[in-house]
Amino acid sequence: MNTILCISIAFIAGLLATKAMKVFNLPNVTGFLIAGLIIGPSIFGIVSGEQVESFSIISDVALGFIAIAIGMEFKLGHIKALGPKIVVITLAQAFLATILVDVALIAFGVDIPLALTLGAIAAATAPAATLMVIKQYRASGPVVETLLPVVAFDDAVGLMIFSVSLALAKVFATGAAITLNSVLIVPMIEIFGSVALGALLGAMLWALDKWFKLGANKLISAVMTVFLAIGLVEMIGILWHVELSGLLTCMMVGAIFTNLCVDEGEVLAQTDSWTAPLLMLFFVISGAQLDISVIPVVGVIGGIYIVARSIGKYFGAFLGCKITKANPTVTKYLGLTLLPQAGVEIGMAQVAMVALPAFALEINTIVLCAIFFYAIIGPVITKIALTKAGEISVTKRQKSVKKDLV
Repeated sequence: MNTILCISIAFIAGLLATKAMKVFNLPNVTGFLIAGLIIGPSIFGIVSGEQVESFSIISDVALGFIAIAIGMEFKLGHIKALGPKIVVITLAQAFLATILVDVALIAFGVDIPLALTLGAIAAATAPAATLMVIKQYRASGPVVETLLPVVAFDDAVGLMIFSVSLALAKVFATGAAITLNSVLIVPMIEIFGSVALGALLGAMLWALDKWFKLGANKLISAVMTVFLAIGLVEMIGILWHVELSGLLTCMMVGAIFTNLCVDEGEVLAQTDSWTAPLLMLFFVISGAQLDISVIPVVGVIGGIYIVARSIGKYFGAFLGCKITKANPTVTKYLGLTLLPQAGVEIGMAQVAMVALPAFALEINTIVLCAIFFYAIIGPVITKIALTKAGEISVTKRQKSVKKDLV
């Protein structure tokens, strides 16, 4: 089967999945992953493993757009308005989730490179499912007011933790000596190099946005910048053997652009509409990469990952709230709303699979299975937590039901 036909089938499967997810009240991303699994080599084999691997450029570009969207959440004025409380809570829950997953997996006997990588991926949180519950039930109150900025800041923190952890994982995977250069200097070069390149490209995108007046040209400039960022990261790695992070670079592009540009909202809206099919393909392809025959082998590791991450997220948020003397209701329930994972976590897994090919199968299987699990139970737990917190009242639920019936 030719490549174009395979892509068409992936689109069809993804579109049908959105209808199925409405029946079960689950996020579309869950449906895309399931659709990919069904058409992939693990079940029906409509798309072969070789064809899935040939779609790597789609995944690379989609990750760039995911990262640039995260970066655009970082307006300096918005960060200042959040205050130190949100920063402390976000850092506490991200780092505790990472540390607990690392310790639990290493204690169980998992190879250190795999443990470090999964620990880093554990830090990030996907806001889509949580926001869906908030919108559906018109939830409001101190928990929601704290939750929204935390999830906005969380992915960026997760990307930084991931950059450092993956650099360390590569050192352990190659058996190289543990030196100051390998554990500190090399990761810092990757982080600061990625930030510098992203800042330069972000400023360039801002200049292009001022130069061009037509919306179409602004959109083309944004798309071109993402392609350029990913291409330059790859070229720098080949020519100078300096491995920069494409995710971090694109995130910095978005951060610089959003703080310099006055109409970044218009550009982001145009980019979101353009990338919707691309992101659907990305998730379907990710689902097709899942090898269900490996699940029994990594099942225990996946279970440890889910339990350790969930404990880390809850008690990390609890600790952060205690330190900042947050509202008691926020302290009690915030951590329960931080469990879901989806887009950027799959992106991290894709990057890790390339960097650590010896552990690629385990990383992909564990992360995707965890995402399936969180996509199903995450919204339910969030609804229960917000109800217990008194932020989803009976009146609000009745209004929501009436609106759905109209």
